[in-house]
Amino acid sequence: MATVDPAFKIIPKGQACFFIWRIENLQVVPVPRESHGTFFKGDAYIVLSCHATATRVKAQARDTKGALDMHAHFWIGSESTQDEQGVAAYKTVELDDYLGGAPVQHRETEGAESSLFLNYFKKKGGLTYKNGGVASGFNHVDMKMEPRLFQAKGKHVVRLTELRTIDWSSMNQGDVFILDLGSVIFCWNGKNSNRAERLQAMQRAKQVRDDRGGNANVIVIEDGEESRLSADEQQLFESKLPLKDKRNIKLESSDDARSERDAAATIKLYRCADEQDGLKVTEVKGGPLVKADLDTKDSYIIDNGPNGIWAWIGKGASNNERKEAMRNAMGFLKKKNYPDQTAVTRVIDGGESTEFKALFSKWPEPAATKGLGRTYTVGNVAKVVQTRFDAATMHHNRGLAAETQMVDDGTGKIEMWRVESFEMKPVPKQSYGQFYGGDCYLILYTYQVQNRDNYIVYYWLGHKSTADEQGAAARFAVELDDKHGGTPVQVRVVQGKEPPHFMAMFGGRMVVFEGGHASGFRNSGEKDTDGPGDTFLLHVRGTSKMNSKAVQVPCRAVSLNSNDVFVFFVKSATYIWCGKGSTGDEREMAKTVASLRPCDPVTVFEGQEKPDLWQALGGQAPYSNDKRLQEPDVVMPVRLFQLSNATGRIQVEEVNEFTQEDLVPEDVMLLDSWDTIFLWIGENSNKQERDEAEQVAFGYLRTDPSGRDSSIPVVRIKQGNEPPTFTGFFGFWNHDYWTSTLSYDAVKAHTQARNEPQRVVEKPVAGTVPTEVAKYPYEMLAKPASQLPDGVNPENREVHLLDSDFSRIFGTTYAQFVSKPAWKQRDMKKAANLF
Repeated sequence: MATVDPAFKIIPKGQACFFIWRIENLQVVPVPRESHGTFFKGDAYIVLSCHATATRVKAQARDTKGALDMHAHFWIGSESTQDEQGVAAYKTVELDDYLGGAPVQHRETEGAESSLFLNYFKKKGGLTYKNGGVASGFNHVDMKMEPRLFQAKGKHVVRLTELRTIDWSSMNQGDVFILDLGSVIFCWNGKNSNRAERLQAMQRAKQVRDDRGGNANVIVIEDGEESRLSADEQQLFESKLPLKDKRNIKLESSDDARSERDAAATIKLYRCADEQDGLKVTEVKGGPLVKADLDTKDSYIIDNGPNGIWAWIGKGASNNERKEAMRNAMGFLKKKNYPDQTAVTRVIDGGESTEFKALFSKWPEPAATKGLGRTYTVGNVAKVVQTRFDAATMHHNRGLAAETQMVDDGTGKIEMWRVESFEMKPVPKQSYGQFYGGDCYLILYTYQVQNRDNYIVYYWLGHKSTADEQGAAARFAVELDDKHGGTPVQVRVVQGKEPPHFMAMFGGRMVVFEGGHASGFRNSGEKDTDGPGDTFLLHVRGTSKMNSKAVQVPCRAVSLNSNDVFVFFVKSATYIWCGKGSTGDEREMAKTVASLRPCDPVTVFEGQEKPDLWQALGGQAPYSNDKRLQEPDVVMPVRLFQLSNATGRIQVEEVNEFTQEDLVPEDVMLLDSWDTIFLWIGENSNKQERDEAEQVAFGYLRTDPSGRDSSIPVVRIKQGNEPPTFTGFFGFWNHDYWTSTLSYDAVKAHTQARNEPQRVVEKPVAGTVPTEVAKYPYEMLAKPASQLPDGVNPENREVHLLDSDFSRIFGTTYAQFVSKPAWKQRDMKKAANLF
């Protein structure tokens, strides 16, 4: 085995662990656990995370079963030297070799870290960037306590950045700022900052206070309410930030979210070859990409523009290609003139990360694949849902509800309308389940859980319906939602993309006919084509009453397929044509469809057709008879995104390793389970975010580099009315979470409740001792406050000490004492019983 840096030998083999190293004097030095999350701008770091599936960071190493999910990151500070950056990069390769090439390698830059990297420090309150660095190519920073100003940004994981100067011109009204004066920590909230940033900033301030043994006050200031501070608090605040200079403050911050989805829509695959005259990069294709595009004998670069560069190393790639992958990817980034903060990630064949797989439209693999976290197996509903079950069962088993997208077995109450002349016209009950591709429909589904009505509003859009009809259907869905108190879940369904529960409502009798009513502006002069006529052909797909539907196809022999079942209606008879590749379950469902007419159907097996059947189909003709190959399950990650227009335009930011706590009431959240898009509407989100949520979802699908179909179901859910098909993706779910969570004002009051009265004491000029106050021996000043001599302030007893007692008690001169930070002075006074 090649030599490895001694710093890496602390890594326990086969155990979950988390380590950080800093490059100090061009050497790799471990960072103490208590300092994790604090990064100096002038330094470079290496971060290693080894964890079991869906467990990112643990407090200590622990044994795990099976393969570990490993990630190695090298972090580049904005002021680090080229030498430090180079050492971090090649030492990460050395670390990779030591771990057998298993880790995914990431290049991280200050302020532009990946969501995975940020998530490591979520429980520590986020990241803190401090000025300075170690002495290797940079001046060492004196770590003594001195006033500091920090900017807090980020809704889920806060980045706390130390600013160079303490003045209003460094601040803006879109963020939260922390002014740390030692004994007092001010949290100043810009008027346009968000609630999440304010809460996170208060949490960070409380952590700092706790680190100082509770010897600090935390004071929260709202922008424009500085005058409400006490006289002493205001004097202390203005000693660093005079209010007369507040006119220099900026109005807004830079964009919080870095996701530029439009650029992500373009993705390209390049093959890399290690040749004598250097690396040769050849473009292979543009998106969408599939797993089969990657040849295990080669290495590739996937170019997703400013959203990231990926280097994929096949098992048959040369050792040099593997070692040089990150450097080659960096060279590609520079050649493309992408921003320096563009993410660069290296993955190996068989060890691809969730984020990498999400770039591909097809990535088939066994459903038991490790390392994906929460996943959804596309197309497995028919295997799971075959029997009846009630809503209580699915609400209890939320994981199954999420996987199958079923709130119950579809036997609840149904009300159905069709959009005609821009009005909702009730559909007769005997026609429930019958749709026309030229129309739009609304369905109100009611089911009970614990004797409480729950609602789903489906609006179904036929392929040949007009945009006007589709808009009317969406508007009627909102009206039905309002009519039932805003509690229903709204689901947009496009013909051909019906979710499982939608089909289950009709018990195997869902049929989509051609034609429809002429009600849209663009077909207002057309004749209605309502009804299929006497002769029509239906293509039946499905294996149970919970996943079956029939679709009208042209009444010609060419429409047949040997893998499926068809029901052929003529005026005098009904035929069930069974292809050789069809199953018994499919044939049974065809009988259900055939019951649309009262006559008994005639079953015809492929190859046994009589001439009158072919004659009714317009004559015998070739049709598809190739055996349909069973497609492997496609296991895709479930991803959560936050939508916000805090900066004036809707932006999307991914939330890694999400929980219920990541659903922000002030925003709209987008949950992508691959086959379905969920829009979660926070109760405090603004009108623009709510109104534009669906358009953002469509834009998200349109710009998805995987090239997915944009007509998949879009589900709209309001906070507090989440169905199990949604909550099942979040692990533990507390239905009382938002009612039991403290409000912002309550958290603010609780944070400041521990504050002590703040008094500003004028200190003498350095090097002098206050002589104008009465002096007393130590024994008289160490008494309880009620027994102190007249004129002695209990909080400032030290100024009344005799000179001889002062040096004896504190071991220093008065001038040296007052030069120390306020918190240090307070600790010394407490130890001397003078506080």
